Amino acid sequence: MKEEKKEEVQVEKLEETPIPSGVGENKKETKKEKKHDSKLKDENKKLLEQIEVLKKTNNELVNKVKLAQAELINYRKRKDEEVSNMLKFANQDLITELINVVDNFERAIKLDDQDLTDEVSKFLDGFKMMYANLMEILKKFGVEEINRVGEVFDPSQEQALITDSIPEMDDDVVTEVLLKGYKLNGRVIRPASVKVNSK
Repeated sequence: MKEEKKEEVQVEKLEETPIPSGVGENKKETKKEKKHDSKLKDENKKLLEQIEVLKKTNNELVNKVKLAQAELINYRKRKDEEVSNMLKFANQDLITELINVVDNFERAIKLDDQDLTDEVSKFLDGFKMMYANLMEILKKFGVEEINRVGEVFDPSQEQALITDSIPEMDDDVVTEVLLKGYKLNGRVIRPASVKVNSK
């Protein structure tokens, strides 16, 4: 009987021994933490991917804005240049018509003064003064005469009507201007009609 009592006591003692807190629960908590960590990692990965996409989109938009700004600057430059050219050459038609009048003045002035009567000579002096005045006005508006006698023929400024054969001069050299050419602010508005040397 004594032996039976000892066994009971021992059993009672085992049953009374408290289980430390956290034993057994740790396994459950670590599983929860792992699940929570993996969710955080997934969310973090998704957020990083979104950040990369947003960065890429942002760079594309910045490049589009820069391109649009560059196009706007180029457009303004082209417009300014067009307006400037328009103002520079706005009176080209009028000047072209006036050049025809200048040609007529030059033909009249070429008359020999000695063969004329006094009255016609006075008219001719008046013509010379008007011609000089007209040429000054044209110069003021950017008109310059093309006179390249002795220089190599340039098809962008001259048109060859006749050829000369002067042995002392090189080929393709302008020997004489038959009809004057003119430039307006550097642009040829009427090419000079010339004689060109050809041996």
